[in-house]
Amino acid sequence: MSQSAYQVSPRELGTLLPDQPSYRVDQLREWLYEHPVLDPADMTNLPGDVRNTLRLWPFAAEIEQSADGGRTRKWLFRAPDGASIESVLMGYERRTTLCISSQAGCAMACTFCATGQFGFERHLDAGEIVAQVAYANAALRSRPIAGSPARVTNVVFMGMGEPLANYTNLRESLHRMIEVIDLAARSVTVSTVGVIPGIRRLADEPWQIGLAISLHAADDELRNTLIPLNTRYPLAELVEAARYFFNRTGRRVSIEWTLMDGVNDTADQAEKLASIAQQLRAHVNVIAMNPTPLTAQQAPGRLAIDDFMKELSRHGANATYRETRGQEIDAACGQLRIRGLTEEGET
Repeated sequence: MSQSAYQVSPRELGTLLPDQPSYRVDQLREWLYEHPVLDPADMTNLPGDVRNTLRLWPFAAEIEQSADGGRTRKWLFRAPDGASIESVLMGYERRTTLCISSQAGCAMACTFCATGQFGFERHLDAGEIVAQVAYANAALRSRPIAGSPARVTNVVFMGMGEPLANYTNLRESLHRMIEVIDLAARSVTVSTVGVIPGIRRLADEPWQIGLAISLHAADDELRNTLIPLNTRYPLAELVEAARYFFNRTGRRVSIEWTLMDGVNDTADQAEKLASIAQQLRAHVNVIAMNPTPLTAQQAPGRLAIDDFMKELSRHGANATYRETRGQEIDAACGQLRIRGLTEEGET
């Protein structure tokens, strides 16, 4: 079997078992999506010849790292064509969140993000996307994170790539997560830097998933310098698309803001950001920039962070400052691909 089981639609798994009775297909589906295991040999109710010939994963787990006292894990997966895929698992008291990738690399070229700095390889197919969730669940079965649910409860498309630029595969992966794995739609969040047609398509889907807008600048002049896509889809159009999403779904949009010293941490940016957040009834998540190798931009100091948060509050924004997780293993926001590429001699 040359094709990974996750790269076959759950509806077509019978093609992998042409000589087996139909109940074997149901058993395989349960192993893949309900009770995933790392090794096909552990699919104990399947015949040995099936287990021996089944290609389970669409990638190999090349590197695993942990941080934050074991509460954060990062995997670097390697596809057969050499494409690198990274996922980050974070355990909290009441939830276990997996940050997944939708592309190998990214074409958006945001100046503060390591993934964009190293360019675009290719889209991930739906199987490669959903297999990240299954792999994390399989790993948690044998090694849960202490004090956290022993299964992925939340998924965020905030890893490598722009999910809405890979819409067909994004949609199929959402279908499998929600309809097959049985993740609650409200526990899945798709993040975008502003692919407006994709936002509108997502708003019209049948699932009440979350939408996070990676804004990072509150006017076109600054946003054009940080996020090149803004020259194609300017801020006013992005705000209108986010409003459409809210009106269609009833789900409050969240705004992601990576705080950069002397760039977007000013009182003027805080006031403009607060105005946008109020228009959208959005919640603002602020996180200090994490270091990346190809930019001079840096995180502001604690005093500047506090001042920015006070300005947001003063102008009526509903905002939270998020502490960084996984920075020492390059697993924090904007850092994916640094460690793996460094080890390959590409930086």
